[in-house]
Amino acid sequence: MSDAKREILHRVRAALGEARGTQVKIPRDYHYRLVGADVATRADVVALFSERLADSLATVRHVGADELGTAVAAALWGAGVRRLVVPADLPYGWLAELDGVQICADSAAAGVDALTEAAGVVTGCAVAIAQTCTIVLDGGRAQGRRALTLLPGYHLCVVHADQIVGSVPEAIERLDPYRPLTWISGAPAAARLEPGRTEGVRHGPRVLDVLVVDEAAPVRAG
Repeated sequence: MSDAKREILHRVRAALGEARGTQVKIPRDYHYRLVGADVATRADVVALFSERLADSLATVRHVGADELGTAVAAALWGAGVRRLVVPADLPYGWLAELDGVQICADSAAAGVDALTEAAGVVTGCAVAIAQTCTIVLDGGRAQGRRALTLLPGYHLCVVHADQIVGSVPEAIERLDPYRPLTWISGAPAAARLEPGRTEGVRHGPRVLDVLVVDEAAPVRAG
């Protein structure tokens, strides 16, 4: 650590005083909801999410829960993914229809090279936001560690319809701010502006596919 950086950190610690290291209360007394004629129902919120995500160059498909395994297999084969890394706790049924794809369950011992060599990754998510076409991962079930979705070139994300909210404040209400949050908003800019990757720089996956698992019947938005 350089002397300049050490001095900056020293000043920050001194300014914080005895309060440093304590958890900061997150204000949650707002009640903002995405409202309007176009988002009157839960189905409208899901439709808005799909529309805006597609506009950001991500691919979105709607499937039923009983079609998920087949849809995952079709998406991976269509993307040419033959070597896959997945979170260790990914539901088995999501991959039940795969054939001819090498699957590796990720572990903390796996290094950067192992993740980079994988052509793609399949995960779930914590929450999705219609207004900003954003998917948020927090390292919970079926999501794995942060590096898992930053290094492979292809990311297939399964989003259940009841995980989609209208606005960012609604998403924050569902999230634990102390978990490792990854916010994904469509395809990375580098995928649209540059023909190839820059060595030594990680932009996240170049291709994002999303499977929205639709609920049986839409309900009114809160």
